[in-house]
Amino acid sequence: MIEYDVIVIGAGVAGFTAGADLAGKGYKVAVVTTGEPTVCLSTGCIDLCAGPSAREGLEALPDEHPLRRLSLADMEAALNGFKKTMDDLALTYTGGLDVNRKVLSALGSFKTTCLVPDTMAASPQTNDEAIHIVTFEGLKDFYPAYILSRFPQASFSVYDAGASTTMGIASRFEQGLFREAFVAWLEGQRIRENKIGIPAVLGLEDTQGVLREIEYHLERPVFEVPTLPPSMPGRRLFNALKAHFRNQGGDIYWSWPVAGVEKTGHLVEAVFTPTDGKPNSLNARAFILASGSFVGGGLTATRETIVENIFHLPVFVPSARAGWFEDNYFSANHAISRAGVLADSSFRPEGAGFENVFVCGGILAHAQILKFGCGNGLSLTTGYAAAKACAEYLS
Repeated sequence: MIEYDVIVIGAGVAGFTAGADLAGKGYKVAVVTTGEPTVCLSTGCIDLCAGPSAREGLEALPDEHPLRRLSLADMEAALNGFKKTMDDLALTYTGGLDVNRKVLSALGSFKTTCLVPDTMAASPQTNDEAIHIVTFEGLKDFYPAYILSRFPQASFSVYDAGASTTMGIASRFEQGLFREAFVAWLEGQRIRENKIGIPAVLGLEDTQGVLREIEYHLERPVFEVPTLPPSMPGRRLFNALKAHFRNQGGDIYWSWPVAGVEKTGHLVEAVFTPTDGKPNSLNARAFILASGSFVGGGLTATRETIVENIFHLPVFVPSARAGWFEDNYFSANHAISRAGVLADSSFRPEGAGFENVFVCGGILAHAQILKFGCGNGLSLTTGYAAAKACAEYLS
């Protein structure tokens, strides 16, 4: 039996944010996870709220939205803490609450976000900018024609990287000789446009160094275009959050599915996973649930209702089951996007009666992530808030 102050369930943005914050305050923290989270599929951007600015978007949110549980001071503290951490890990982010930014997508449309990786900071903000798009021979799901159809002053070229996957090409960019050959080829294209867009494959680790090297030789801004999954920016973000948590002294249990909990009265005392012998338990004084929604495995829809899979917390069910079936699951107004665990002002689950359980991230009810544009930003800020409430409880 292993004793911790806090056990965090889920290794996404919310889980690692909460875990690192508590570990940094001196608590003994473990993150348990069944595998890689959905952040690895994301663009790596921190979307907080759609609109001209995150601040304006937050003011327009309905009262039941989980971001309404946070003060602006806590949101700014979470964002600033994240940016400092990423700076320390050489994965700089740009932005803030006052002005949202646009990021060009692989489909030629714009994505609105709050914080962007430095590799996307030069992304065009309007369709009338003159840009040149580079793609790679055999790279699937990235078609410059989509972008060119929306940008009248755009052109493109194709490079044979000797690899046809995002991971394979990103690995090539880690090699100095490959970068030299790529830059020499780019210079030979005699590109006239003001900016150069490249699929998000500029390395696995020293991405900013790769970007600056290309910009130095081409003498113009270069920006990454997020690709469809698998996403290198999402994986970079995940790797950075994981590294930060470990740097703070946290423990990680990979492939550790929680099969049940042990509780006494209003307190959860342990979580356990099945083994070949008896269950393997981890004890803690407090628990943070950051297991995500349906895609992340935190929620499951049954024939009768929707269940939370770890603590069996009460779940807000938005409508009769017939209303869950629409042609497009990713519709911004899909009823199912409101399902989740209701949280009070201290991010404890409502109606559960647990004193030492806190909840954060995509599993929260009424998030409507697609409608309000609050993906990784929701996870980041509520992870910070849940950690703050948890620390107050532990003290």
